[in-house]
Amino acid sequence: MKKIITILILGAVSLSFAQSATKKADRLFEKMWYKDAAVLYELEAKKFDNKNNKFLKKEGKAEYLNLLKRAGDAYFFNTDMQNAYRWYDKLISNFYSEVDSEYIFRYAHTLEGIGKYRDAKRWMKEFAKRTEKKDDRSENLNQRKITIEDVLDIEEGFTLKNVSVNTKYSDFGPMYYKDQLVYSSAVDSSNFHTRIYHWNEQPFLNMYLGELDEIESDLKLISDFSKKLNTRYHEATLAFSPDETKVYFTRNNYDGDLHRDHKGTNHLKLYSAELLRDEDSLLTWQHIKELPFNSEDYSVGHPAVSEDGKHLYFVSDMPGSIGATDIFVVDILDSDNHRIQDSTQQYNGYSKPRNLGEKINTAGREMFPYITNNALYFASDGHLGLGGLDVYESRKIDSNFSKPINLGAPLNSELDDFGFIINEEKNKGFVCSNRLSGKGDDDIYSFVRLPTSEIACNQSIRGHISNTITGERLANVKMSLYDEAGTPLETTTTNLNGAYKFNNVLNCATKFNITALKSGYAPKEKPVLTLDEEGETIVALGLETLSNLIVEEAGILKIKIGIIYFDLDKSFVRNDASIELNKVVLLMMQYPNMVIKIESHTDSRNTEDYNLKLSDRRAKSTRDYIISQGINSNRIKSAIGYGESQLINQCKSDVECSESEHQLNRRSEFIIIKM
Repeated sequence: MKKIITILILGAVSLSFAQSATKKADRLFEKMWYKDAAVLYELEAKKFDNKNNKFLKKEGKAEYLNLLKRAGDAYFFNTDMQNAYRWYDKLISNFYSEVDSEYIFRYAHTLEGIGKYRDAKRWMKEFAKRTEKKDDRSENLNQRKITIEDVLDIEEGFTLKNVSVNTKYSDFGPMYYKDQLVYSSAVDSSNFHTRIYHWNEQPFLNMYLGELDEIESDLKLISDFSKKLNTRYHEATLAFSPDETKVYFTRNNYDGDLHRDHKGTNHLKLYSAELLRDEDSLLTWQHIKELPFNSEDYSVGHPAVSEDGKHLYFVSDMPGSIGATDIFVVDILDSDNHRIQDSTQQYNGYSKPRNLGEKINTAGREMFPYITNNALYFASDGHLGLGGLDVYESRKIDSNFSKPINLGAPLNSELDDFGFIINEEKNKGFVCSNRLSGKGDDDIYSFVRLPTSEIACNQSIRGHISNTITGERLANVKMSLYDEAGTPLETTTTNLNGAYKFNNVLNCATKFNITALKSGYAPKEKPVLTLDEEGETIVALGLETLSNLIVEEAGILKIKIGIIYFDLDKSFVRNDASIELNKVVLLMMQYPNMVIKIESHTDSRNTEDYNLKLSDRRAKSTRDYIISQGINSNRIKSAIGYGESQLINQCKSDVECSESEHQLNRRSEFIIIKM
């Protein structure tokens, strides 16, 4: 596909001995007149080929390197992979260690484009190695999980037919309209002169209306789609509102004059028009308007409208893009209510554009989205494919999209495949390609989607549970797994490290629910969507105790209150102690099933026998106070004093300690037995 979205232009080349010729080639390249530029770059590069190696290694090295880049790029951007390969191969052979990783990526794509998949695999891995953790394409192309061979082995899911409307020029961008099809073509319909688009020496694109032949899976030209929408420059790729009374379409930045940015680039823009009756009561497209998120500084194009008419998807290289071109989405707002629930910025009936994120978009090109209720289809060269742009399917799950899946051959080929649309009820649609078997440049193909065997994608769920406040991992948490309808599937318990795992083999990209239950903690439920690729979905949960007075220490639930003070050698409950004990009373009233036991401890000062008896009297005095406040005696399992037998520090009778250190051992503990 000849790059409709503007390509980031490489730096200018300057050759000392052939400055004027190369500068002319650079000017042509920057205007995207790639065919003319390629001829001049080749001529200059061949002059270097006649120089000796000593010259190339010294004063001519930088110039030759840049010429090889530009010669390769001029063909690559025009999808002439055979010639692009010739120059990139020289570039890699001579300057492998010095070229930017992007040229490794392009070289691999040219190898795919000429069918050298084994070599392409090697160079994709090299690209992934060079760019690991720096470029999101590296994970797609490192082929650790899926290889080129896997893509080549995808079961054939489509039958294709080249349709009748195709010409020797570029024909692409089909879209359903009523019982017909609108598409874009560079077929020259001028009666006076041929308007050549110098990028690929073809006439400019306009939109045409085609008649669908369902029986023959064919398309025949009827007429121009709209004289009012077509101009002397590019119009291409369009989408309609569900009622087909509004159209969104791509056009050059043109309003009678062709506008360019400060670099001289004419960007693409999205426009809308409404189907209204004119003064002769004829339905025509009127009120042509620019969409408000267009810009003079970047391109916006290739629209797709959701089936409910609430979202508009499009392609752009606007700020915030992950790669060369990304897919974005905006909300189409009701004209009577421009409020957005999440307070997203909005203007003139649309929300602020949102990037679809790294699952869909890569550092490469994502283009030509098409959205249904079930899936997003798009073209990309940043995911692992067969060469150039390939078509991918990403299943729609609520407002999320699954990991894109390559739709395989014969839908995809070694060159560019894009512009996919489908009627999912009929399993029929159209796709575009510039594969060499076509009639001309880009061709439109009709297809029938075949029933295919389901490829199993298995997932499991594991994770860990921790205390939300302390971060401590929680053992003995009962974990339960349910399907989306609430049917129980499995239960398990966390181990000493707070880890759990369900043994059930689950489907990928499927909704489940998990619950976590532990005595003393608030129950937790979490909806889970398993990952969309083979492996494990990891779910970590945090639990909070039912009250901030309840803590877990070394796996034991306790009621934590302030220190209970007793007078010297006494065991009756003082007024200040009763304030703290009332917290225990209130908590037990709040949780009527709670059962506790009371343990009292002393420090090591005085004799062991004395301390044991004193602590036991204090434990029972504490119990009696709690019962006196209305708590049933059978809810206190025991009240026992342990004297100095369970010190929590080193302060034994023969060890000198401070008063504060001794105080740590003088404690009463309220241990929860049951909730």
